[in-house]
This record gives sequence, structure tokens and C-alpha cells, in this order.
Amino acid sequence: MAALPSLRQLSYLVTLSETLHFTEAARRSFVTQSTLSGGIMELERLLGGVLVERDRQNVRLTPLGEQVVARARVLLADAQDLMRLSREMSEPLTGDLHLGIIPTIAPFILAQLLDEVHKQLPKIQLHLHEAQSEKIVERLEHGNLDMIVLALPFDTRGLKVAEIEKENLFLVCHKADPIAMKANSLDQLDLSRLMLLEEGHCLRDHTLSACPIGERKNDHRLKASSLPTLVEMVSANLGFTLLPEIALHTNMIKANPDLVVKPIEAAPNRTLALVTRKSTPLQSEFDVLLQILQKITKKA
Repeated sequence: MAALPSLRQLSYLVTLSETLHFTEAARRSFVTQSTLSGGIMELERLLGGVLVERDRQNVRLTPLGEQVVARARVLLADAQDLMRLSREMSEPLTGDLHLGIIPTIAPFILAQLLDEVHKQLPKIQLHLHEAQSEKIVERLEHGNLDMIVLALPFDTRGLKVAEIEKENLFLVCHKADPIAMKANSLDQLDLSRLMLLEEGHCLRDHTLSACPIGERKNDHRLKASSLPTLVEMVSANLGFTLLPEIALHTNMIKANPDLVVKPIEAAPNRTLALVTRKSTPLQSEFDVLLQILQKITKKA
């Protein structure tokens, strides 16, 4: 039987693909540069092809190297799940759980989430990671996160998805904005005053999906890096925005008497979801966490 690549060799290649720098990849792998280089050279010998092109200035993957990295990430994630499965069988509902959450959900559920996890999963050490949807989906696929909370529609690429709650987006405007105050539907709004989050936030995409404006026309529109900043911009009467229902019962809205929240006809909606890998060994944790999230996001 021919020798097979080792998980260690594959992990060296994946790390190098992320850094494109041998010294940094070796540092992250806790080995010497010669050990990492040797491991990758042996991997190339076993696979019978060049995976990495090297010169004095640059390191880059070959087309074969890119394909091997994609498959290696799946194998490494499955190997991590296999190790976790063994512990889960002997000590269920214990240990570390890495949960990713997008920024347009995280601030509104974290306090209750941490409290409920402490009560219902007392032997679980919850580690929270906040990032935009594409980033946390990628980290979940690579095995760096155990589960993620995001908003659909979004491409979950064959991962396991469970619905938490559906919610509408609401118009939030300044009380001195006469057009927005009178509007009952999106087509009655002056969409040149619609303010959005920066590119990369799925809430931006959910809003644009229902508003008849193009990205090119929207290039010079005011954009915010976070929901609190977006609310401050509306508070300054720079325009209006659409916010998810989960954000409406917070002090950033309630404490500002100049803001008006209105339901709007044909407004977009989104679905909050808990997502994990289909190979996860943490099915019990997934089920409990789903129940907790459904409880804390349940509409009054």
C-alpha cells in the first residue's frame, strides 16, 4: 500500500496557504522553518506534483496546491470532529465550544445567551467570535468554529442549518424627515437617503434585495461600519435605514426621542439560524443551544 499524506503535512500546507510566508507558517505551526519546508516537500513527493512555487520574493500555491488545500481543510475539520467525538462519548456536554456570531445579531443576544448557557450547559466553556457572515462560514468549514449564528438568506454551502427565528426589517427614521414619516411602503421613500452598513454585512444585502437601487448608484451613499453608528447617522437626520426587529428594543433606539420606528409594506425580512458542520460530534450541544437561542429571540 502506498504511503499516504499525514494530517500534519496537510496542516503545514494549509497554514502556508493562509500566510504565504514560510517563517510565519512555521511560527503558527510551532515548528522550525526547515521542518515545515521538509513536510511540504515530502507531501509534494507523495502526491507527485508541485504544490508551492517559491522564489526570493514570493510564495504562491500552484493550481494543484489550491485543490489540495481545499480538500485538506475538509480532512482536518473531520479529524478534529473525530477527536471531539471520542471525548463527547465519554464526557458529554463538557469542554470548549467556539461559537461565531455576526455583528448584526451578537450585541442583542449575548447577555441572555451567556446567562442561559451558564445555567443549561454549566460544563461548557463558551468562546464567542464576532465576524461577518462570509468569514464565520469559512472558519466553520475549516474547523476553527464549532457553530455559528447568522442571518439567512446566505449561502451556507451544504452545512447543517436550523432556523432560530424569522424577523422583519423596520423603517427607522428621524421625526423631522417628512417623506419617511408619511411613507407606508418602500416605493414611497426617497431611496437616495437610504443609509446602509458597509459591504460585507449581510443586512446590507437583505436591505438591497428589496430596494430598487443598484450598487453603482449606491456607491456614494453614506455607509456605517456598525448598527450603533447607523443609528447615530439617522439620529443626525442624515437619512433613514432599515433595522432588524431584534435591534428595536435596545437603548440605542428607545433612548433617542428623535427616532421613529415604523413597519413598512413589502419590507425585507431575514431568518436567524444556527449552523454547524454535518459531521459535528456536538449534536447534543447544538440541540440545547438551538433551544436557548429560540427562547431568547422569541417574539413577545
